[in-house]
Amino acid sequence: MLVFSNDTADVTQLHSERSVKPSEGLDLSATLLQKASTDNSERERGEAFSAVRSPHPMKILRLAFALALASGITAILIYIAGVSQSYGNTGISEDDLRALVSLRSDFQKCVKANGLGLEALAGRDNCQVVIQFPPDTLRKWRDPKTGELEGLSFEFNLCEAVSTWEQVRNSTTILTKEFIDALPNGWEEYAWRRINKGINLNRCENKTLCLEKLALVLPETPPYVPRQFGRCAVIGNSGDLLKTNFGEEIDGYDVVIRENGAPIQNYTKYVGRKSTFRLLNRGSAKALDKVVELDETRKEVLLIKTTIHDIMNKMIREVPIHNPVYLMLGASFGSAAKGTGLKALEFALSICDSVDMYGFTVDPGYKEWTRYFSESRQGHTPLHGRAYYQMMECLGLIKIHSPMRMDVNRVVKWVTSRSTLHAARIASDKVLRRFRSEDDPLGACSLVKKRHTSQVKSTTGLRNVAVKHQQYVKGATMYPLEHSIGDGVLCMVPKD
Repeated sequence: MLVFSNDTADVTQLHSERSVKPSEGLDLSATLLQKASTDNSERERGEAFSAVRSPHPMKILRLAFALALASGITAILIYIAGVSQSYGNTGISEDDLRALVSLRSDFQKCVKANGLGLEALAGRDNCQVVIQFPPDTLRKWRDPKTGELEGLSFEFNLCEAVSTWEQVRNSTTILTKEFIDALPNGWEEYAWRRINKGINLNRCENKTLCLEKLALVLPETPPYVPRQFGRCAVIGNSGDLLKTNFGEEIDGYDVVIRENGAPIQNYTKYVGRKSTFRLLNRGSAKALDKVVELDETRKEVLLIKTTIHDIMNKMIREVPIHNPVYLMLGASFGSAAKGTGLKALEFALSICDSVDMYGFTVDPGYKEWTRYFSESRQGHTPLHGRAYYQMMECLGLIKIHSPMRMDVNRVVKWVTSRSTLHAARIASDKVLRRFRSEDDPLGACSLVKKRHTSQVKSTTGLRNVAVKHQQYVKGATMYPLEHSIGDGVLCMVPKD
C-alpha cells in the first residue's frame, strides 16, 4: 500500500521488512517520528544560522529543500502511525493492506467504466468509498420525515460488503423449525416476532399454538442449499422494463425471481414468462390468493419477508394454495439499499452461482420511481439504491441489465480478480474482527448446534458445485442471525 520516493528508502525498508503488528508499527512510527523531528530540528537550526550569516540564494534554496524534506518525512511517519492506530490490534499485515488498496483501486476504475456517470472516491480509510452522482443529477425523492431531497453522494464500506455478502453466499435464507429450536430461547424470544400480533401470544408460552400458526410456512430444514442453481435473474418492477424486449432473454435463465404483485401476462415480451420464486412484502402477502394467479403454472415458490398472518393461513388452507410458501431470514446490512429488491438479491445469492438483475431504476436521467404495470409512485431512496447496486456489480456479485446496458454479452470492466477479492475478504474479516479460518469453514460460526437426527441430508440431484460446497462445510447449515450486522451465524452441524 505504501509507496515512497527514494528520499525515504530507509523508512520504506524499516516498514516493509516484515509484517508489522499494529502495536509494533505504532511504537516504531513514534520512535522514527521523534528521531526525524530531532534530526530535522538540528538541521533546520544549522541551515537557518548559516542563512542569517550569509544569505546566499543557494543556501536559501538548500534551507527550503531541507524544510520540505522534513515535512514530507514527518507526514509519511504520521500516516504510518495513523494506519497502525486505525486498525488497532487486528493483525493486519502489509499484504492485507495491499489487498484492500488493490480492491479499492479496481473498484474505483470499475465504477468509472460501468457506472454511467457515477464516480467512486476514496474514503477516510482503505475500506471506505464514496459513490458520487454528477451535480446536475435530477433529484425527486424527499425524506418523509425531514422533507430534504436525497443526497448525491453515498459512503459505503467495502470491507463490510465483501465480508457480509460472502456470508450470504454460504447461508440459507429460509426460516426453519431447526433454526428456532436451536436459538437460545428461540420460541420465547424469536418465534412470536414472525407471527402477526405475536405479542398477544405471551412470547409463545403456548408453544403448540405458535407452532400451529407457523406450521404451513415452517419446514424442518432448509429446502435449498448454496450453489443449488446456476444462472439466476432477479426481476424488479421498474418502468424501464418497457423500453427493452428482455422477455426471451429472461426466460433463458435457470431460475427467475420476481417481486410482489408484478404481473407476467400481457408483459411477456418485456419481462418473460418464466417464474420460479416470488418475494412478497406485507401488502402482497395478504393477497396470496391473487398472487398465485400471476403465474400460469401455479408452481412459483412464495417467499414472505415479514410475518405470517391468520388470513394467509386461512387462504393457504381454503383456496387452497398448493405453492410452497416460506418465511425469509436474512442478514443485516449496515449501509445497504432498502426494499424488496435487496432481499430478492440476497435470496438469489444464497442459492445461485451467478445473479443478473433486470427492472431496477439504475440508469441516469430518471424522473420518477416507476412501475411497468401501474402509475408512478414515490418509492424510496432511488439514488442510494442505484449506488448500492453499482457497488454490488463492481464487487462481482451481480450483473446489471437496463436500457443503457442491454447487451447480454456486456463485460463488466475492471471487476477485481478472484485472487484479489479473496485476499481482500480475508483482510476485511480482520478489520471487522470476524476471524475465520480458511481450513475450518465453521470458524465463522458464532453459535454451533447439533441436529437432533443423525440422518445426513441427501445430495441426490444436486449440481456438482453444490455437492462440493456441502462437503466443504461438512454438511453444516449456516443461518444468519438477524439484527447482528454481518457477524452473527448459527451453524447446524450433523449429529455424531
